[in-house]
Order: sequence, then structure tokens, then C-alpha cells
Amino acid sequence: MLKFFFIVSPIICFLLTTSPVKAETEMRQITNVNQLSDVQPTDWAFQALQSLVERYGCIAGYPNATFRGNRAITRYEFAAGLNACLDRINELMAIATKDSVTRDDLLTLQKLQENFTAELATLRGRVDTLEARNAQLEASQFSTTTKLRGQVIISANAGGINGDRIIDATGRQITNDPNATMVFRAGFDLDTSFNQNDLLKLRLETGSGFTENGQVQGGRDNAGGFLEPFFGSALDYSINPPTDRDFEISRLYYTFKPSQDLAVTIGPNIRAADYIDFNSYAKLSFRDFSTQAFVNNYVIFPIEFPSAGAVIDWKPNRGAFSVRAAYTAADAANPSNQGRLIGTAPFIDVLYNSPNIPNSPNTGGTRGLFGDNYQGVVEVEYSPSRDLALRLQYSGGEIFDNRFDAIGANLELTVAQKIGIFGRYGFSSYNNTNFGDINPNYWMAGVAFRDLFTRGALAGFAVGQPFIATEIGDSTQTNYEAFYNYPINRNVQITPTIQIIDNAANRNDNGTIYTGTLRTTFSF
Repeated sequence: MLKFFFIVSPIICFLLTTSPVKAETEMRQITNVNQLSDVQPTDWAFQALQSLVERYGCIAGYPNATFRGNRAITRYEFAAGLNACLDRINELMAIATKDSVTRDDLLTLQKLQENFTAELATLRGRVDTLEARNAQLEASQFSTTTKLRGQVIISANAGGINGDRIIDATGRQITNDPNATMVFRAGFDLDTSFNQNDLLKLRLETGSGFTENGQVQGGRDNAGGFLEPFFGSALDYSINPPTDRDFEISRLYYTFKPSQDLAVTIGPNIRAADYIDFNSYAKLSFRDFSTQAFVNNYVIFPIEFPSAGAVIDWKPNRGAFSVRAAYTAADAANPSNQGRLIGTAPFIDVLYNSPNIPNSPNTGGTRGLFGDNYQGVVEVEYSPSRDLALRLQYSGGEIFDNRFDAIGANLELTVAQKIGIFGRYGFSSYNNTNFGDINPNYWMAGVAFRDLFTRGALAGFAVGQPFIATEIGDSTQTNYEAFYNYPINRNVQITPTIQIIDNAANRNDNGTIYTGTLRTTFSF
């Protein structure tokens, strides 16, 4: 039996037609199909369309696989079938050879169109109206949406000294190995969108770091941060506030897109390092390397913690080049010039704040949103493919009324699809520190392996010197770290990590530090 009815024809006809006209019991002779109120299976038009359906497969039938080709149909039902055949034959002529549709069939279609001009016009007009209404409905369907995302990091950490004692960069002396600890961080993101092209982010976090004399001590809840807290040896997810089990806001900002290629972020709790200096293999301390020395270019972010500011991210024509710029103020909510500066990187305590160094300034700067405790960072990225990215950075600003400038480079290269080679370099200038005007350098390099032993796994090894400055100590601290991230499933990952710190605090007589961490990350 020949196929006849298009799969959506009954639905279209139900929406577009009135009740079918019943066939008269006595048929009178007619000379033109335009005179038909119904189209009978014996009519010329019916048989002509049926022949086209058979040759070109333009109508599939009813959803229940029945054909029903032996009953009369209304002129609008017929027009729906004819319209489906017209569309199908147009498709065939567009993609096939010139002989795919015969001349006789084209003449038949032309005659059918002439006889059903009014019905086709009405059908197409009503379909256009329905499509317009549907588009309007879809455009107005979006409503303000808030999504909850969460992450919990729990780590067991232990470590010790291979030697008699450690003297850190501020002169503090430690002679005993630290106790083993359980470190944690928990965070919950409330992501809200008002128009599908924007994001209002509110992140609530807490962690196991502690405060001492009213000051955040963050990373000292783990062996690396306790023994060497100033030059990047602390666990990154531990040192960032909030700490001391206080549940506080750690991110609060609004991102919108003035154009397809430009995103603008503004808010009172922005972290510049969230946007600048990304690296596919060494950036996320809950996934890859754990310590500060390997997740960011250490010398270009003196204002490291979340603070007020703005970020611009521009990717022209979504091409290989992109530009990002960030501005953050360390103490934007403070209208006065008083109080200890908060939100700075640990090495700033060595350069300006340490109570163990004479004449070290604990206050200074004009504060506020546009005061002189600020930093501006610009990054230009070239990434022609997923396998290669080169990022060049400049950072500058003032800390305690003293100028700093820094430049950085960040490279990642994927070879053989599974192996990543990466590295960073930084050169900086900090004026009027406790050690005079100094030029700290930084570098790190490493290799990573994707899907090692199992799909979704990531392993990596890196070595680096986070703070090369001849004015501080008599040697250069060198950090080593290796990790293996094993995914239990999409939501749970377990990562053992080993860290070795040689010549800690840039002192040759310090013993070597060894630490081990077993990190478990829950994401939901």
C-alpha cells in the first residue's frame, strides 16, 4: 500500500482547519478540482499527488504507521500533503543532479499548485504565524534562575624536617616536626542568571586555617605552610580566606556581556588570579598541584586574596588572541588610612609587615577603592588550538605607598594528546622594602599525563623556585611537587601529593622539608 500522509499532517490540519465537510451522498459532475469541497481518492489531484509520494517519499504516514489513503480528505489536508511534497522535491533538486526530478513531475506539481493556490497560501500563512508565536513564547520563557554548586576538600597532611631546625624568612625558628593534621575547605556557589548572558555569583566558604592575634594565618594548618609559610609552600586551598571555620562570603561579583566577544565583571569580592595566569595543568589546587608555588606566578600577585575591583575579558572574533585586564584594591571597604592591610600575598609580610624585622611598617597607604594599595594586571594570550597557549602578563601598582612592577610568561603545550609540558616565569621590582629595592624572580616547569592508568586521571610533576632574591638569605629555595589525581567517579576524586622543599626560606643551613598529603575532593 502506498504511503500518503506526512507524519505531522494530522497535527497541522487539526490546528489549521475547521471541521471537515461531509461527502455528499450524490456526486455531481465537476470539471476542476477547485470545485471540490473534499478531495476523493478517485480524483485526478489525489492520484497525481499519490504518484509523487510514491516516487519521492515526501510523506511518511500517521504516527501509528497506518496509511489511510482510501478516504476522502479536506482541501486543507490535501494542501498540507502537497506542501510537504514541494519541500521534499526542492530539497532533492538542491542536493542531487538535475535529473533527480522529471520534467513531467514538475509540470504536475505546477498544475497542483495552481489548483490549490488559496489553500497553500492559507496554510503557509498560518504556519508562519504559529512559528512567530512560538519564537515569541520561547524568547519570553526564560526566568531568573539560581543554581547551587558545592565543593568540599578534605585532606590528611603530615611532614617534617630533615635537619635540626628551620629558620623562616622572618627569623622565626622551628625545631620540632609539626603534628599531622586534617585540613578542609568547603564552599557553596549560588549562580544566578537574569537573561542567560550574565552571572551573579555568590560563594560562601569556610576552611580550617586559623587566626593568631587577630590576623589570618591560613596555610599554617599544614606542614608545608607551618614550616615555610611565605614562599609558596602552603596548600593553596588552605591559605585563602575565610578560615578559622568562619562561614563567610569569598566571592561576590556580577558578570555581563556588552557584546559576544566581551565580558565585564565587577564586584566587591573578586580575585584577580581567577582570571589571569590560567594553565590547564597547574592552576586548580583541588584538582592538580596543591601548593601556591605551582598554581600561580608567585611574584605578580601581591594582592592575592579576594577584594573589590573589575575584570575585562575580550576575545576578538573568538580567534586565537584574547586580552584580559583586572583591577583590585586590597582594602576597598576602608575609608580611612588606618589599620593593618589585609588581602596581600604571604611574601608581602616578609617585605613590609614582619614584626620580627625592625622598622617593618604594618600600616600605610590611603586605602579605599582607589587608594594606593592596589594592583592592575593585563594579560595577552595567544592560543591557536587546545594544544598550545602562551600568556604574557604585566602587573603594577602600589603597596604601602611603595611602587611595584612585574612581568610574567605562562606556556603550556600538549603533545601526543595525553602529555602536557608547562612552565611560568616572573620578574618583579618591589621598592622600599625591609631589604631595600629588590627584584624577585620566579620560575616553575613541569610535565603532566592525562588519563594515566584510567580515563579522567591526571598526574603531574613540577619543580620551581618561587622567590629568587639575593637580598633575602644566602641561597634560593627550591620546591618539588608530584601528584596523582584519581577519579572515583565524576563527583569524587582522590589525590596523593608529595612535596619537597630544599633550602627553605632561601637559607642554605635549613633542613630539607618533606610533606605528604592525601586530598579528597567532592563536587556536586
